[in-house]
Amino acid sequence: RQSLTRLSAYMCNYKIVQPEISKSYGMTEWKEDLKALLISAGVKGSPTVFLLTDAQIKMESFLQDIDNLLNTGEVPNLFPPDEKQEIIEGVRAVAQQEDKSKEYSPMALFAMFVNRCRENLHIILAFSPIGDAFRIRLRQYPSFINCCTIDWFTAWPQDALERVAFKFLEAIEMDDSIREGVVTTCQTFHESVRLLSEKFYKELTRHNYVTPTSYLELIGSFKNLIKRKQDEIMKNKTRYEVGLEKLKFAAEQVGSMQIELKELQPQLVITAAENEKMMIHIEKESVDVEKMSKLVRADEEVATAKAKEATDLKEECESDLAEAIPALEAALSALDTLKPADITIVKSMKSPPGGVKLVMAAVCVMKDCKPDRINDPANPGSKIVDYWGPSKKLLGDMSFLNGLKIYDKDNIPVHIMKKIRQEFVPNPEFDPNKVKNASSAAEGLCRWVLALEIYDRVAKVVAPKKEALREAEILVNKLMETLDEKRAELAAVEAKLTALKDSLKDKIEMKERLEIQVDQCEKKLVRAEKLIGGLGGEKDRWSQSAEDLQFMYDNLIGDVLISSGVVAYLGPFTTSYRGICVNEWVKSCSDCGITCSQDFSLSKTLGDPIKIRAWNIAGLPSDAFSIDNGVIVDNARRWPLMIDPQGQANKWIKNSEKENKLSVVKF
Repeated sequence: RQSLTRLSAYMCNYKIVQPEISKSYGMTEWKEDLKALLISAGVKGSPTVFLLTDAQIKMESFLQDIDNLLNTGEVPNLFPPDEKQEIIEGVRAVAQQEDKSKEYSPMALFAMFVNRCRENLHIILAFSPIGDAFRIRLRQYPSFINCCTIDWFTAWPQDALERVAFKFLEAIEMDDSIREGVVTTCQTFHESVRLLSEKFYKELTRHNYVTPTSYLELIGSFKNLIKRKQDEIMKNKTRYEVGLEKLKFAAEQVGSMQIELKELQPQLVITAAENEKMMIHIEKESVDVEKMSKLVRADEEVATAKAKEATDLKEECESDLAEAIPALEAALSALDTLKPADITIVKSMKSPPGGVKLVMAAVCVMKDCKPDRINDPANPGSKIVDYWGPSKKLLGDMSFLNGLKIYDKDNIPVHIMKKIRQEFVPNPEFDPNKVKNASSAAEGLCRWVLALEIYDRVAKVVAPKKEALREAEILVNKLMETLDEKRAELAAVEAKLTALKDSLKDKIEMKERLEIQVDQCEKKLVRAEKLIGGLGGEKDRWSQSAEDLQFMYDNLIGDVLISSGVVAYLGPFTTSYRGICVNEWVKSCSDCGITCSQDFSLSKTLGDPIKIRAWNIAGLPSDAFSIDNGVIVDNARRWPLMIDPQGQANKWIKNSEKENKLSVVKF
C-alpha cells in the first residue's frame, strides 16, 4: 500500500508527508504536523500527499481530525487567531494575483484557504483489514467511507507470480528448464502455504496471512542463498579433494624417497672411501713439501747472508768514495763555470804568471803531454823542461773543456799520478786560492787536478773492495738463481698440495651434502609415513565427505529453494504443519525436475554446526524445531517477530549478541 502510494506520488510530482512517530509523540506534535501540512497545501499551494498507516495512530483522536479534514477540509480550532491572520494574509497575496481590483473579506480569504487545502491535499490511509479495529473505525468515522475510495488489495494472480519470479531469477546462472521449474515451484509454494494457512486456522484458530511480500522474500532469499551455498559447498569439497591429493602425493613421495635413499647410500660410502685415500695421499705430500721447504729455507739463509756481506762491502766502498766524490763533483762544477773566453785569455798570455804556468803544467801531465825542452835563461848552454808550449796547444783545442769533463778518472796511469804527487801536490804554490789571483780559469783547472789526485788515491784503496764486491754479487746472483729454482719447485709442490686440499674440501662438502640429503630424506620419509599412517584412516572419510558434498551440490537448487520457502513462509507454523508442507514441496520439486534431498533438513542445508553449537551454549534449546527457528532468524532478510512465552528466545538473543553490545528497547 505504501509502495504504491509513493510510486503514484512520484509520478504526479506530489510531495509525501508522514508523521514521524516517537515515544514522546502526542497531541501537540500531531497538531503542529497538521498545521504545517495545511499551510503547505493551502497557502503555498504545494500538491501534497498525507500518508497515514494504522501503526502511526497513537491516539484515536488523530482519526477525529482526519475525519474533519475529509469532511470539511479543515480541523476546527486548529489555528489560533494570530496564526489564522497570517494564513489570511498569505492567501490574500494569492487572491490579488487573480483579481487585483477585488476586495476580499477575512472570511472569504479563509474559505479560499480551505478550498485550496481540498484541491492540493490528498489523504491516503493505509489500514490493515485484519482484526476488529478497521471495522470499528469505519463505523465511528463515516467520512472514511463517504469521502474516501477504498482500494482492496487482492491476491496476486498466477501470471503475476510467474512474471515476477522470472524477472528476479533471470540473473541467476542455471539451465532454462531448471529456471522454469523453479518458477513453477515458487508458485506452488505460495499457493500451498495459502491452503495450509486456511487449514491452520480451522484446526488451531490461528491466523497466518500469505502476502506478496512473503513471495518476494522467497525469491530474494533463494537468490542470496544459492550463490553463497554453492561457493561454500564447493570450497569445502575442494578442501577435501586437496587433502586427498596431498595424501596421494605423500604416498608417491614415499616410494620415490625410498629409491632416492637407496641410491644415496652407496654414493655416501664411495665418497667416504675416496676421502680416506685422498687424506693419506695429502699426508704423504705434506711430508715431502715440508722437507723441500726446510731445504729452501736453508738456502735462503745462506743467500741472505751472502747478500748481506755484499751489501756491507758495497756500503763500505760507497763510504770510501764519499771522500773523493764531493771534491770531484766540485771540480767538475768549477769546469762548468769556465767559458771559452776564460780559456782564450789564458791562451793569449805572453808571459803567464808562475801559478798559471804551474797549473797548466799539471794539466799537461794529466793529459800525458810531452814538455818542450828550451834553453835555460839562468844557465846558458843547458836545457830545461817547459810545458807552456804544449799548454797553448791544449788550450787551442776546441774540445779541451769537454775532454777534461769526460776524463777517465778510474784508469789514470800510475806514472802520471806519481809525477803529480811528487812535483805538484807538495808545491805550496799549487793552491787554488793562490792561483785564483792570477786566473779564475787556472783556479778551476787546479781544483780539477787536486780532485782527481784525491779520487785516484781513494780509488786505489777501493778497487780491491770493488773486485771483491763484484765477485760477491756474482755469487749472490748464482745463489738467488738456484734459490728461485727451488722456490719454483716448492711453489709447484705447494700448489699441488693446495689443489689436493681443495679437492679434499670439495669431497668433504660433497660428503656432508650427501649426509644432509640422506638425513633429510630419512626425516621426510619418517614424516610421510607418519602422515600416511595417521591420516590413512581419514582417506576413506574424506572421500566419503567429498562425495556427500558433491551430492549436496547436485541437490543444492532444490534444497535451497525449499529452505528459502521455509524461511519466507513457515515461521509461524508448528512442527507438524512444517513437516506436511516440506514433504509436499519435496514432491513438487521432483515433479518439476528439480533435484533435492528426499530427507530434507533446514539445519543441514543452511545451518552451520559450529554456529548452532554456539547458539545452544547461548541458551537456544537443542531440539530440531528450535534449531530450525534459529536458522530462520539467522537467514531471514526481515526483522523476525518471535512468539516467546517462556523467554527462551529472549535469553538466546541477549547472550548471542552480548559481544556486539546489543541494545534492549521497550516501547
